Amino acid sequence: MAKGFFITGTDTDVGKTVASAFVQLHTDGTYWKPIQSGLEDGTDTQFVKRLTSLEDDRFIPSRFVLNAPLSPHAAAKLDGVTIELSDFSLPCCSRPLVVEGAGGVMVPLNERNFMIDLMATLKLPTIIVARTALGTINHTLLTISVMRLAGISIAGVILNGEPNEGNKEAIMQYGNVKILAEIPRLSDLSKDSLLSLSPNLPTSEWWPSA
Repeated sequence: MAKGFFITGTDTDVGKTVASAFVQLHTDGTYWKPIQSGLEDGTDTQFVKRLTSLEDDRFIPSRFVLNAPLSPHAAAKLDGVTIELSDFSLPCCSRPLVVEGAGGVMVPLNERNFMIDLMATLKLPTIIVARTALGTINHTLLTISVMRLAGISIAGVILNGEPNEGNKEAIMQYGNVKILAEIPRLSDLSKDSLLSLSPNLPTSEWWPSA
């Protein structure tokens, strides 16, 4: 079975792509964005490639590249395509896979399936990216709850934003999860600045025990 992580978020724009770059750099991994929605500002793969300065062979092409910056089901409809779970399988890779989802766990892929169904199909432990700001406790605990109901393995949480010890402690306590890393707001967002941040736990301890 492939080794790696699925990166999801509690909402859109919580910093999944920056966190994915952080995870790729710290695990010496290979990045894959199965579904890309929105092309006007470039793709997340292009952004991570620029940020990490890694070689082209460390990036796997998206299975679906959709034009509109919308939920996958809506963007796919506009492009005249249908996304099915059978369209996806984990690519062969000698390095840890860093798989970035689109939106949160309940984002629709089609008329029947959601992002969480893709997560279950790929069978990778999941890292949840969450904001540190007000509202994060509710959003994060809801995400954790629905993932556990679906039997998704949770590696832990990466917090993105200004440090907030109260929210951090609440997520750990009530969610019964590890905080794998914390990414503060960086004035210089670069490969060096991401590598200079030490994870809260060694990456060797991120994979859930069997």
